[in-house]
Amino acid sequence: MVDAQALVADLRAEQEDLAALLDGLDAPDWARPTPAPGWTIADQIAHLAFFDQSALTALTDADGFARIIEAAVADPEGYVDTAAAPLAALPPDTLLAEWRAASAALRSALAAAPAGTRVPWFGPPMSVPSKATARLMETWAHGQDVVDALGTTRQPTERLRHIVHIALRARPYSYFARGLPMPEAAVRVELTAPEGGLWRMGPEEARDVVRGDAEQFCLVLTRRRHVADTSLTAHGPAAREWLRVGQTYAGGPGEGRQPGQFSGRTGSGRD
Repeated sequence: MVDAQALVADLRAEQEDLAALLDGLDAPDWARPTPAPGWTIADQIAHLAFFDQSALTALTDADGFARIIEAAVADPEGYVDTAAAPLAALPPDTLLAEWRAASAALRSALAAAPAGTRVPWFGPPMSVPSKATARLMETWAHGQDVVDALGTTRQPTERLRHIVHIALRARPYSYFARGLPMPEAAVRVELTAPEGGLWRMGPEEARDVVRGDAEQFCLVLTRRRHVADTSLTAHGPAAREWLRVGQTYAGGPGEGRQPGQFSGRTGSGRD
Protein backbone atom coordinates (compact mmCIF):
# COMPACT_ATOMS: atom_id res chain seq x y z
CA MET A 1 0.00 0.00 0.00
CA VAL A 2 1.28 3.48 -0.91
CA ASP A 3 2.22 5.61 2.10
CA ALA A 4 0.53 8.93 1.30
CA GLN A 5 2.01 10.62 4.36
CA ALA A 6 5.55 9.70 3.29
CA LEU A 7 4.85 11.10 -0.17
CA VAL A 8 3.60 14.36 1.33
CA ALA A 9 6.78 14.52 3.43
CA ASP A 10 8.88 14.07 0.29
CA LEU A 11 6.85 16.77 -1.46
CA ARG A 12 7.57 19.10 1.43
CA ALA A 13 11.30 18.36 1.24
CA GLU A 14 11.35 19.05 -2.51
CA GLN A 15 9.49 22.32 -2.11
CA GLU A 16 11.63 23.45 0.81
CA ASP A 17 14.85 22.73 -1.07
CA LEU A 18 13.73 24.97 -3.93
CA ALA A 19 12.47 27.67 -1.55
CA ALA A 20 15.88 27.71 0.19
CA LEU A 21 17.56 28.35 -3.16
CA LEU A 22 15.13 31.17 -3.94
CA ASP A 23 15.65 32.77 -0.52
CA GLY A 24 19.17 33.74 -1.52
CA LEU A 25 18.28 35.50 -4.77
CA ASP A 26 18.44 39.22 -5.37
CA ALA A 27 15.47 40.86 -7.08
CA PRO A 28 17.18 41.05 -10.52
CA ASP A 29 17.80 37.30 -10.42
CA TRP A 30 14.07 36.65 -10.56
CA ALA A 31 14.00 38.24 -14.02
CA ARG A 32 16.66 35.87 -15.41
CA PRO A 33 15.50 33.89 -18.44
CA THR A 34 15.24 30.14 -17.94
CA PRO A 35 15.68 27.44 -20.62
CA ALA A 36 11.88 27.44 -21.10
CA PRO A 37 11.42 30.02 -23.89
CA GLY A 38 9.83 33.21 -22.60
CA TRP A 39 9.86 32.15 -18.95
CA THR A 40 11.85 33.87 -16.24
CA ILE A 41 12.56 32.48 -12.79
CA ALA A 42 9.54 34.46 -11.57
CA ASP A 43 7.38 32.77 -14.21
CA GLN A 44 8.54 29.35 -13.05
CA ILE A 45 7.63 30.02 -9.42
CA ALA A 46 4.34 31.69 -10.36
CA HIS A 47 3.48 28.54 -12.32
CA LEU A 48 4.16 26.36 -9.28
CA ALA A 49 2.22 28.69 -6.99
CA PHE A 50 -0.81 28.78 -9.29
CA PHE A 51 -1.03 25.04 -9.77
CA ASP A 52 -0.37 24.24 -6.11
CA GLN A 53 -3.25 26.59 -5.30
CA SER A 54 -5.35 24.96 -8.05
CA ALA A 55 -4.67 21.52 -6.56
CA LEU A 56 -5.72 22.82 -3.15
CA THR A 57 -8.91 24.21 -4.69
CA ALA A 58 -9.57 20.85 -6.37
CA LEU A 59 -9.37 19.18 -2.96
CA THR A 60 -11.39 21.68 -0.98
CA ASP A 61 -13.70 23.68 -3.25
CA ALA A 62 -15.53 21.82 -6.02
CA ASP A 63 -17.30 24.93 -7.34
CA GLY A 64 -14.08 26.93 -7.33
CA PHE A 65 -12.27 24.24 -9.26
CA ALA A 66 -15.12 24.04 -11.77
CA ARG A 67 -14.52 27.72 -12.51
CA ILE A 68 -10.81 27.02 -13.05
CA ILE A 69 -11.70 24.28 -15.53
CA GLU A 70 -14.08 26.63 -17.35
CA ALA A 71 -11.31 29.20 -17.74
CA ALA A 72 -8.88 26.55 -18.99
CA VAL A 73 -11.36 25.23 -21.55
CA ALA A 74 -12.00 28.77 -22.78
CA ASP A 75 -8.28 29.31 -23.47
CA PRO A 76 -6.68 25.89 -23.96
CA GLU A 77 -3.54 27.20 -25.69
CA GLY A 78 -2.76 30.18 -23.49
CA TYR A 79 -4.14 29.24 -20.09
CA VAL A 80 -0.90 27.89 -18.61
CA ASP A 81 0.83 31.21 -19.28
CA THR A 82 -1.99 33.67 -18.62
CA ALA A 83 -3.35 32.10 -15.44
CA ALA A 84 -0.10 32.56 -13.53
CA ALA A 85 0.78 35.97 -15.04
CA PRO A 86 -0.62 38.04 -12.12
CA LEU A 87 1.52 36.06 -9.70
CA ALA A 88 4.62 36.49 -11.85
CA ALA A 89 4.10 40.26 -11.73
CA LEU A 90 4.30 40.36 -7.93
CA PRO A 91 7.46 41.54 -6.14
CA PRO A 92 9.77 38.54 -5.64
CA ASP A 93 9.36 38.42 -1.86
CA THR A 94 5.59 38.46 -2.21
CA LEU A 95 5.61 35.81 -4.91
CA LEU A 96 7.81 33.53 -2.81
CA ALA A 97 5.52 34.02 0.18
CA GLU A 98 2.48 33.23 -1.99
CA TRP A 99 4.06 30.01 -3.21
CA ARG A 100 5.13 28.99 0.29
CA ALA A 101 1.60 29.55 1.58
CA ALA A 102 -0.05 27.68 -1.31
CA SER A 103 2.32 24.72 -1.11
CA ALA A 104 1.98 24.44 2.68
CA ALA A 105 -1.81 24.57 2.50
CA LEU A 106 -1.82 21.94 -0.25
CA ARG A 107 0.37 19.61 1.79
CA SER A 108 -1.92 19.96 4.78
CA ALA A 109 -4.98 19.20 2.64
CA LEU A 110 -3.30 16.16 1.07
CA ALA A 111 -2.25 14.84 4.47
CA ALA A 112 -5.77 15.28 5.85
CA ALA A 113 -7.63 13.78 2.87
CA PRO A 114 -9.53 10.58 3.72
CA ALA A 115 -8.28 7.33 2.26
CA GLY A 116 -9.67 6.76 -1.22
CA THR A 117 -10.09 10.46 -2.01
CA ARG A 118 -10.03 11.23 -5.73
CA VAL A 119 -8.72 14.68 -6.65
CA PRO A 120 -10.30 16.23 -9.75
CA TRP A 121 -7.81 17.67 -12.22
CA PHE A 122 -7.51 18.91 -15.81
CA GLY A 123 -7.46 15.29 -16.95
CA PRO A 124 -8.78 12.24 -15.09
CA PRO A 125 -9.18 12.48 -11.29
CA MET A 126 -6.11 11.43 -9.31
CA SER A 127 -5.56 9.64 -6.03
CA VAL A 128 -3.91 11.59 -3.21
CA PRO A 129 -0.59 9.72 -3.63
CA SER A 130 -0.65 10.40 -7.37
CA LYS A 131 -1.38 14.09 -6.80
CA ALA A 132 1.47 14.39 -4.30
CA THR A 133 3.80 12.62 -6.73
CA ALA A 134 2.75 14.87 -9.59
CA ARG A 135 3.33 18.03 -7.56
CA LEU A 136 6.75 16.73 -6.47
CA MET A 137 7.67 16.04 -10.10
CA GLU A 138 6.54 19.51 -11.16
CA THR A 139 8.49 21.15 -8.34
CA TRP A 140 11.64 19.24 -9.25
CA ALA A 141 11.32 19.92 -12.99
CA HIS A 142 10.63 23.64 -12.67
CA GLY A 143 13.31 23.79 -9.99
CA GLN A 144 15.74 22.46 -12.59
CA ASP A 145 14.83 25.39 -14.83
CA VAL A 146 15.72 27.74 -11.97
CA VAL A 147 19.00 25.92 -11.35
CA ASP A 148 19.89 26.12 -15.03
CA ALA A 149 19.03 29.82 -15.20
CA LEU A 150 21.36 30.48 -12.27
CA GLY A 151 24.13 28.34 -13.73
CA THR A 152 24.39 26.37 -10.52
CA THR A 153 23.92 22.69 -9.59
CA ARG A 154 22.01 20.68 -7.02
CA GLN A 155 22.54 17.26 -5.53
CA PRO A 156 20.08 14.58 -6.62
CA THR A 157 18.10 12.82 -3.90
CA GLU A 158 16.29 9.52 -3.49
CA ARG A 159 13.08 11.44 -4.17
CA LEU A 160 13.86 10.96 -7.86
CA ARG A 161 12.36 7.49 -7.46
CA HIS A 162 8.91 9.08 -7.51
CA ILE A 163 9.67 10.77 -10.83
CA VAL A 164 10.90 7.52 -12.35
CA HIS A 165 7.64 5.92 -11.22
CA ILE A 166 5.48 8.63 -12.77
CA ALA A 167 7.51 8.46 -16.00
CA LEU A 168 6.68 4.78 -16.36
CA ARG A 169 3.01 5.39 -15.58
CA ALA A 170 2.85 8.28 -18.06
CA ARG A 171 4.44 6.42 -20.97
CA PRO A 172 1.11 5.83 -22.79
CA TYR A 173 0.20 9.52 -22.41
CA SER A 174 3.49 10.53 -24.06
CA TYR A 175 2.28 8.91 -27.27
CA PHE A 176 -1.27 10.21 -26.92
CA ALA A 177 0.02 13.78 -26.55
CA ARG A 178 1.78 13.48 -29.90
CA GLY A 179 -0.94 11.58 -31.72
CA LEU A 180 1.35 8.56 -32.06
CA PRO A 181 0.42 4.89 -31.70
CA MET A 182 1.53 3.31 -28.43
CA PRO A 183 4.03 0.50 -29.09
CA GLU A 184 2.99 -2.94 -27.94
CA ALA A 185 6.42 -3.60 -26.45
CA ALA A 186 6.82 -2.95 -22.73
CA VAL A 187 9.86 -1.09 -21.41
CA ARG A 188 11.66 -1.43 -18.10
CA VAL A 189 14.39 0.68 -16.51
CA GLU A 190 17.56 -0.14 -14.61
CA LEU A 191 18.86 3.06 -13.09
CA THR A 192 21.67 3.95 -10.71
CA ALA A 193 20.12 5.73 -7.73
CA PRO A 194 21.64 8.87 -6.18
CA GLU A 195 22.84 6.90 -3.15
CA GLY A 196 24.34 4.15 -5.28
CA GLY A 197 21.67 1.45 -5.40
CA LEU A 198 20.02 0.11 -8.54
CA TRP A 199 16.38 0.84 -9.27
CA ARG A 200 14.67 -1.79 -11.41
CA MET A 201 11.17 -0.81 -12.46
CA GLY A 202 8.78 -1.97 -15.14
CA PRO A 203 7.84 -5.42 -16.36
CA GLU A 204 10.59 -7.96 -15.71
CA GLU A 205 9.82 -9.71 -18.98
CA ALA A 206 10.32 -6.55 -21.08
CA ARG A 207 13.03 -6.92 -23.70
CA ASP A 208 13.35 -3.15 -24.16
CA VAL A 209 15.40 -1.57 -21.39
CA VAL A 210 16.68 1.90 -20.48
CA ARG A 211 19.85 1.89 -18.40
CA GLY A 212 21.88 4.64 -16.80
CA ASP A 213 21.82 7.35 -14.17
CA ALA A 214 18.47 8.03 -12.47
CA GLU A 215 18.93 11.79 -12.45
CA GLN A 216 19.72 11.85 -16.17
CA PHE A 217 16.65 9.71 -16.83
CA CYS A 218 14.45 12.14 -14.89
CA LEU A 219 15.95 15.10 -16.72
CA VAL A 220 15.16 13.50 -20.08
CA LEU A 221 11.63 12.38 -19.17
CA THR A 222 10.75 15.81 -17.77
CA ARG A 223 12.23 17.19 -21.02
CA ARG A 224 14.88 19.22 -19.20
CA ARG A 225 17.68 17.51 -21.14
CA HIS A 226 17.96 15.99 -24.59
CA VAL A 227 18.92 12.35 -24.41
CA ALA A 228 21.94 13.08 -26.63
CA ASP A 229 23.42 15.10 -23.75
CA THR A 230 23.32 12.14 -21.35
CA SER A 231 24.97 8.76 -21.02
CA LEU A 232 21.67 6.85 -20.93
CA THR A 233 21.50 3.72 -23.06
CA ALA A 234 18.37 2.28 -24.65
CA HIS A 235 18.16 -1.34 -25.74
CA GLY A 236 15.35 -1.99 -28.21
CA PRO A 237 13.32 0.28 -30.50
CA ALA A 238 10.55 0.95 -27.97
CA ALA A 239 13.08 2.07 -25.36
CA ARG A 240 14.85 4.34 -27.85
CA GLU A 241 11.59 5.92 -28.97
CA TRP A 242 10.43 6.47 -25.40
CA LEU A 243 13.55 8.50 -24.61
CA ARG A 244 12.76 10.62 -27.64
CA VAL A 245 9.06 11.27 -26.99
CA GLY A 246 8.53 10.57 -23.27
CA GLN A 247 7.17 13.10 -20.81
CA THR A 248 6.00 13.01 -17.21
CA TYR A 249 3.44 15.82 -17.27
CA ALA A 250 0.01 16.48 -18.75
CA GLY A 251 -0.47 18.78 -21.72
CA GLY A 252 1.51 19.17 -24.90
CA PRO A 253 5.16 18.16 -25.16
CA GLY A 254 6.51 21.66 -25.63
CA GLU A 255 9.85 22.37 -27.27
CA GLY A 256 11.99 20.48 -24.79
CA ARG A 257 15.75 20.95 -24.95
CA GLN A 258 18.00 20.74 -27.99
CA PRO A 259 20.98 18.40 -28.51
CA GLY A 260 24.13 20.06 -27.24
CA GLN A 261 22.27 22.62 -25.12
CA PHE A 262 23.59 21.02 -21.92
CA SER A 263 26.30 18.79 -23.34
CA GLY A 264 28.14 16.88 -20.61
CA ARG A 265 26.11 18.42 -17.80
CA THR A 266 23.39 16.99 -15.57
CA GLY A 267 21.51 18.80 -12.84
CA SER A 268 24.20 17.91 -10.29
CA GLY A 269 27.13 18.64 -12.56
CA ARG A 270 28.16 14.97 -12.64
CA ASP A 271 29.32 13.37 -15.88
